[in-house]
Amino acid sequence: MTAALRTVLITGTSSGIGLATAVQAAEAGWTVVATLRDTGRADALRAAVAAAGVTERVRVERLDVTDPASVAAAVSGVISEYGRLDAVINNAGVGQLGTVEQTGVEAFRAVLETNFFGVVELTRVALPHLRASGGRVITLSSLGGLIGQPFNEAYCAAKFAVEGFLESLAPVAATTGVQVSVVEPGPVASEFVTHLVPSVPGLIENAGPYEAAFKAYFETTAALFEQAQSSADAAAVVVATLTAERPPFRVQTSDLARELAGIKLSDLDGSAVQAVTGPWLT
Repeated sequence: MTAALRTVLITGTSSGIGLATAVQAAEAGWTVVATLRDTGRADALRAAVAAAGVTERVRVERLDVTDPASVAAAVSGVISEYGRLDAVINNAGVGQLGTVEQTGVEAFRAVLETNFFGVVELTRVALPHLRASGGRVITLSSLGGLIGQPFNEAYCAAKFAVEGFLESLAPVAATTGVQVSVVEPGPVASEFVTHLVPSVPGLIENAGPYEAAFKAYFETTAALFEQAQSSADAAAVVVATLTAERPPFRVQTSDLARELAGIKLSDLDGSAVQAVTGPWLT
């Protein structure tokens, strides 16, 4: 089957990796259903699609991954319009900075609702159609899905859950011809990050006994993001995973991501990771 006859549904395409992935998948010949929670924020996506000359291959639709009815309607719409669904790219997500003592449990529930349960629900609804097409599920995880990062407790908890869910699902789905992959970016220069930055001064001010550690953490990570890869570069890895004949389960998007993933995956007692993340706080 040619790429032009294949359909991929992508969540979280208003900016960043999601937007770049939608454009690059269309450039690779796929029919793209680019979804976002608020279609009023689709101007940047539409402009990028037009600039790339792929408007006819991209359909913009609303999808709120925290609303099961919205998920069901989006998938049903793809099947009604195109008759098939060949891939889902779970990209929608939210960030959260702070430690549990300050943020409380509700912050964890909110992040898990989007970053974990949203992935679970869309994957669940899509699986029968992906089984019919011999398709695949690709999910944007993060190095935060492998390495617990200071002051990212809720975010990392959600991404760890995503990786556990999909690592468990992958061999089961494979028995029915569906391939499952997670993509793990390291630092990426995107609006996902810049949306968190304005909250930092207030978080530092209200961090109580963690004030010095939080200030040091922010200074360290700000330096890391000076060498962040672009959303387009990260998206190229996502699209390569989409188009690969036999994609691996776990894919990193940069040399830094591969280096840190290697530390974690060989760290039997956790000391190597603590040696990396501990100095971020001093």
